[in-house]
Amino acid sequence: MSSRASTVSTALAVAPGPSLSAWGMLPMPGTEIITEDLSHSTLDAVLSRGLGRSYGDSSLPARATDRVVATRHANRILGFDPETGILRVEAGFALAELNRLFMPLGFFSPVTPGTKFVTVGGMVASDVHGKNHHREGCFGAHVRWLKVRLADNSVVTCSPTELPDLFDGTIGGMGLLGHILEVEFTLHRIPSQWVYMESERVPDIDSFISGLNTAAPKWPMTMGWIDCLTRGRSMGRGVLMAGRWAEAHEAPATTPRLGPKITLPFMLPNWLLNPLTASLFNFAYYWRHFQKKKTTLVKPEPFFYPLDAILHWNRAYGARGFTQYQCVLPRRAGEKAVSAFMERLTALGGASPLCVIKDCGEEGRGVLSFPMEGTSIAVDMAVSPDIQHIVDNLNAFVIETGGRIYLTKDRFTRADQFRKMEPRLDRFMALRDKYDPQRRLRSAQSVRLFGDRA
Repeated sequence: MSSRASTVSTALAVAPGPSLSAWGMLPMPGTEIITEDLSHSTLDAVLSRGLGRSYGDSSLPARATDRVVATRHANRILGFDPETGILRVEAGFALAELNRLFMPLGFFSPVTPGTKFVTVGGMVASDVHGKNHHREGCFGAHVRWLKVRLADNSVVTCSPTELPDLFDGTIGGMGLLGHILEVEFTLHRIPSQWVYMESERVPDIDSFISGLNTAAPKWPMTMGWIDCLTRGRSMGRGVLMAGRWAEAHEAPATTPRLGPKITLPFMLPNWLLNPLTASLFNFAYYWRHFQKKKTTLVKPEPFFYPLDAILHWNRAYGARGFTQYQCVLPRRAGEKAVSAFMERLTALGGASPLCVIKDCGEEGRGVLSFPMEGTSIAVDMAVSPDIQHIVDNLNAFVIETGGRIYLTKDRFTRADQFRKMEPRLDRFMALRDKYDPQRRLRSAQSVRLFGDRA
């Protein structure tokens, strides 16, 4: 497999503008250096940043003068073995490009998040998970080897057997142990480019939990959209989706084509997305699934990445921006904990039509990796004067039940709350003491949550 170019330019370009923002559209002062040569440009940089699709402040600089490196042009394929599916790429290689090149060859990422507009380096730093977590774990479970630049500017390689503590800390470590330069991981073989999907309309949250539990042993991929605005008997109603790759004899002979891309060309007014319009959307989406249960063959794009069909969909929240609150409630807390969380969420308000529930399997090897065995709930919320109160209230419940939040999505959790929900934090901070005692690597999030200097 050939890469895009044989010669890597060392030219640097500074992104225009006085501020950077993540997907939640909350700006922070700073600029980024865009480069094709990570081996040189990460010297003395405090943070690497891919496509900027983390929702909060994990990919944003702590201060305007911090040197942030954008990896998205460092996107070469460095090696591929079609017999084993082992792929080595630069950190800026995008999942969208991986899909475009390797799906026709019968390979797919072992784990994919809900958007293809992410880099492989970002997938490692966030240790992303997907609809198949109960079967395949996080992306880090499939990573074989990493090349990393440490805070002292040395470049090292790590793996499960070589510097395993650095390897485990870098997976899900939000880029705070070193700049990820190269990644080697194993692709999965797929029998076709089509997905066999079963979907079911579910009347309430208790039925949803039961449905997820039933689907998990039968289906490698499961998830659901839930209505987090409706209260009463129908609280938590939604659509449960389960899928697997279609076998060759089940799939059409044609290759699935990408659908038309719709772009939201401008920021919508803040008032347009409100409790009334969100409730109307939820009502229509729920009853659009007029059949109680149906099975169908679908293209991978709408199955894995439904929101990617609308470019710049984050503009729907207006200039105020938005955040996503994603937590996992442990299995040991019981099914009633999920119902109680939904009751609290719907009572607090602030939610939007985008709320997803997933089944999570066992905890992975990443020191700060997000999932644990239990139920994950992710909800988008517009930034409002009440947002800190809402997050504080939800966090109190998560701490009480022994759960945790996803750092890649977080923007409003307080440091004391995070410490209460994260018993692994001391281990991670010990790794930072070992590999970056001066705390040269930092982000706005590490200042907020880990006590790094601003």
